[in-house]
Amino acid sequence: MDSTTSSSSSTPRWNVERPFLTGRFHQETKAMSRFAEAKGFSVESFSGAGLDKAIGCFDAAVQELIVIDDLLSAMVGIEGRYISIKRIRGKEDHVTFQVDPSMDLALQELAKKIFPLCESFLMINQFVESRSQFKNGLVNHAFAAALRALLLDYQAMVAQLEHQFQLGRLSIQGLWFYCQPMMASMQALSTVIQKASANNFAGSAVLNLLQSQAKAMAGDSAVRSLLEKMTQCASNAYLGILERWVYEGVIDDPYGEFFIAENKSLQKESLTQDYDAKYWRQRYSLKDGIPSFLANIAGTILTTGKYLNVMRECGHTVQVPVSENSKLMSFGSNHHYLECIKAAYDFASSELLNLIKEKYDLIGKLRSIKHYLLLDQGDFLVHFMDIARDELTKKLDDISVEKLQSLLDLALRTTAAAADPCHEDLTCCVERSSLLKRLGTLKDPEVIRTVAEVNDLEEPLNITGLETFSLSYKVQWPLSIVISRKALRKYQLIFRFLFRCKHVDRQLCGAWQVHQGVRALNMRGTAISRSSLLCRSMLKFINSLLHYLTFEVLEPNWHIMHNRLQTAKSIDEVVQHHDFFLDKCLRECLLLLPELLKKVERLKSLCLQYAAATQWLISSSIDIPKLDELSDGSIGNSRSPSRAVKLTSRNAAVTDSILKFEREFNAELQSLGPILSSSSQAEPYLSHLAQWILGVGKDQ
Repeated sequence: MDSTTSSSSSTPRWNVERPFLTGRFHQETKAMSRFAEAKGFSVESFSGAGLDKAIGCFDAAVQELIVIDDLLSAMVGIEGRYISIKRIRGKEDHVTFQVDPSMDLALQELAKKIFPLCESFLMINQFVESRSQFKNGLVNHAFAAALRALLLDYQAMVAQLEHQFQLGRLSIQGLWFYCQPMMASMQALSTVIQKASANNFAGSAVLNLLQSQAKAMAGDSAVRSLLEKMTQCASNAYLGILERWVYEGVIDDPYGEFFIAENKSLQKESLTQDYDAKYWRQRYSLKDGIPSFLANIAGTILTTGKYLNVMRECGHTVQVPVSENSKLMSFGSNHHYLECIKAAYDFASSELLNLIKEKYDLIGKLRSIKHYLLLDQGDFLVHFMDIARDELTKKLDDISVEKLQSLLDLALRTTAAAADPCHEDLTCCVERSSLLKRLGTLKDPEVIRTVAEVNDLEEPLNITGLETFSLSYKVQWPLSIVISRKALRKYQLIFRFLFRCKHVDRQLCGAWQVHQGVRALNMRGTAISRSSLLCRSMLKFINSLLHYLTFEVLEPNWHIMHNRLQTAKSIDEVVQHHDFFLDKCLRECLLLLPELLKKVERLKSLCLQYAAATQWLISSSIDIPKLDELSDGSIGNSRSPSRAVKLTSRNAAVTDSILKFEREFNAELQSLGPILSSSSQAEPYLSHLAQWILGVGKDQ
């Protein structure tokens, strides 16, 4: 049983130690039989050892009267003069009845036919006494109460038979006739009780046992009807627990019998910290031992209560409207209880969905996250990268996160983002590892495989803020159910990939501006003109990649998710659609395609190296005279027509460097083409990127 069992009340010891409170004093071998005491005989004398006359000494008619009297006593668990109760050694709960061997054989046979009924009564009576204790749970209490009511009817019937016997109207054949209708029912109940006692069943196990036994008795309608009635009575308490859960979201289960477990150690605040989002999945979970009549709808029952709990945690008091027709106090072939549960689920689901969509503006939050983490509105990022350039180029240990946060706030306040009421929830952070290593923290098998396959990619020796900068977002309950820590981590991975691409694009744009600065010079056929073509190809590559990521991956998938969220019927569907959107974006953004990711990262690294070397390449390729040289008479005397710049070729090193960059870039680009072409067959979304990438190399 669940740990909650230990907190239940305990049965006082005197209730067990004082036999006169339990009824077992009738069955104690040391006690005096009521009938024997009236005749002056001891219990030991019933076995025949000390009896003056064995029953065989009497006439058959007298024997019959004595046997009927003893049988009526045995039927309520009391020994007679010639019928004794014997407990089997090692099986204290099992008893047998024995007759005096001198009894008439015909009477013996009839008596033995009635003994199973007597044994069943004793077993049921003992089960009722033991299972009425607190520790056995509500289902056992209800089952024992139903059995006690049955035994009262049974004892009333025995009293009526005894009355007929006193009037001289009952023969042993008549007694057997009246006992036969009860035999099957009592034996079926004793079979259930034996199994329940042997396995110490409680809660749903008892209900499942009763149901299975009822189905096994399909050929005997009376017995099946009785077992179904017992199941119904025993399930009343269980259905009471179920009713509070699906109508109020409360687990009122003092004995740990309900099939839903509550982990109170998990709090809703953990959703913003716990990567695996255990709260939503493990705060309430299904246990083993679900009642068979609820097995097919157990997930719906769990979800219904979870939804009600979320609303209660939000301070939103809600209770499923309950009418007399929706009471879960019975179950049967009409499946009315299933309709009640389904109605409760529909109500809780729609209420929570409306609460999250309307009051907490889920769509607005997701749209705000899209603006910032998926770079839907890039003006703030451009401004931020301008003002934070010096800080982002520092090494990790030298970066001030506080300064970056203040610069981010400044960029948000001075751009169009200031109109967004959610912009204050945006924060910045600096990771301690590169994007590829951070991919491994997703803990998804596919991501782990990706990281394992790209771990041969060289990690930068001196990582700066440009490689590790990321944005985060403050998400409060209950939106953290949808935008969990894991979901935010996926957003951050996509942001870091986009941010890196934006940085490469800005650096190449700077290199292009340097080339444009010397455009007026006649550099055709020189190393600079070759460098200009290379810079244009690199820009085309990175712009193509950015266009693919934003307009062919993020935007279409966002609109698909947005439309699905509008038609979602439950919060679980919302979580499912949102997670599917993120996983699809991760894959289509190449983050889960290791071979492609490695190639793209290598190309971006080449672009950055080239952009960093551009200033040196240009300044080494031309010679710009100083001001004092311009005023020198020798130049004036030479009457040079340009009078500004004299073009000179430095050395072969500049040309070799440009050619090296060109060869490496083209080689990586051309090797990327076949990979994209082959991958696009399995991943159709890569076809557009493949066409464009293959076109880049042709420009060279």
